[in-house]
Amino acid sequence: MALVLFVGFIGLILLRVPVSMAIGAAVLLAFATSEFSDALYIVPQQILEGVNKPSLAAVPFFIMAGNLMNAVGMTDRIFNFANALVGHFKAGLAQVNVLSSMLFAGVSGAAVADCAGLGAIEIKAMRERGYSPDFAAALTVCSAVVGPIIPPSIGLVIYAFLAQQSVERMFLAGLVPGIIVGISLMIFNRILVVVHDFPTQPRVPLRETLRRGVDGVLALVAPAIILGSILGGFVTATEAGVLACMYCIVLGALYRTLTPRRFWRALTDTMLMTSVIMIIIGFSIAMGWLLAIEQVPARLGDAIFSLTDSRAVFLGVMLVFVLLVGCVVEGVPAKLMLVPMLLPITDSFGIDRVHFGIILQLALLIGIATPPMGIGLYIMVEVGKVPFERVAVAVLPFLIPLLVVLVMITYLPSLTLWLPDLVLGPE
Repeated sequence: MALVLFVGFIGLILLRVPVSMAIGAAVLLAFATSEFSDALYIVPQQILEGVNKPSLAAVPFFIMAGNLMNAVGMTDRIFNFANALVGHFKAGLAQVNVLSSMLFAGVSGAAVADCAGLGAIEIKAMRERGYSPDFAAALTVCSAVVGPIIPPSIGLVIYAFLAQQSVERMFLAGLVPGIIVGISLMIFNRILVVVHDFPTQPRVPLRETLRRGVDGVLALVAPAIILGSILGGFVTATEAGVLACMYCIVLGALYRTLTPRRFWRALTDTMLMTSVIMIIIGFSIAMGWLLAIEQVPARLGDAIFSLTDSRAVFLGVMLVFVLLVGCVVEGVPAKLMLVPMLLPITDSFGIDRVHFGIILQLALLIGIATPPMGIGLYIMVEVGKVPFERVAVAVLPFLIPLLVVLVMITYLPSLTLWLPDLVLGPE
């Protein structure tokens, strides 16, 4: 049954069937060919039970906050602020690209939103100033990896639900690794200056920098509201998302940019994205039930322990496995498929669940920028109007700093755990 489930799911994904439909069809196929074929009513029961969780109520509000920020026009303001800060350096706009993604991360928490929203602005600006379209698209998709690590993050909320960890601990754990990823890309850009003659631009006057800073800081108050209110114990994660949405609406009224049409578009986009995520979660819970019945996690754990009892070796094998999965399957469904399988094994090796969550998050995110199936690459093809094969080649050097940081975070758990332990105390 487990074999039918995985083969069916991967086969449908390779045929470009939407993930939400592929995972549902694979679950139904596995049920239909199993001893439970006369009990298909279990599937809707598992779906309803899976999505009927209070912790998941935060997801639509975080999505809504990001969509409202786009509707208000804060994406442009964040880019302009980053450009005023670092645009005059060597490879200035390349550094702006990364810094904008780091700032925008606190607003959207989604790599796809970064690629599609901020990416269009970044690529246009870089091309106008003489950067290669291939380089601009490749850097944009890699800098988007920062988004779902720096809080707030939809992926970390879902992992916290799956691993039964607190959202605030996961958010704090992602902050330092996210900053390290951004810094690593900026260092790599600086190294590329040696071999590439990147165009430069004049320094923005101090008064203009301060003006843009006011606009940019107003956008950055949204993640401060979310993280600060949660850590302060004033609200739950869901209520923090509501506060962020209210702040975005107030900001839209202040700037007079949130028209009824834009608000309706943000609302419909949120409903569509939330629906897809909840469908995936529901089917994934049913899939997890199947895996538990088949004792797949226990068998997989026994197989790994028969090969090695070394924690370091297991982490290395797990990294390769998760990276390969991330190249084929998108982050949320991959997480929903992998966490029930791998969590018991990581527990047996004594790996902290919060640490494992950040490893999993970053490894799957690298998959969106990895040829041939990375979804971020296909978004860049549409946004940047660059042929896929050229983006796929241009992105390969940028995977080096991302993989280096992934290995660092994997084998140095203190990079992930020191901040949540400092603020919330050790578990």
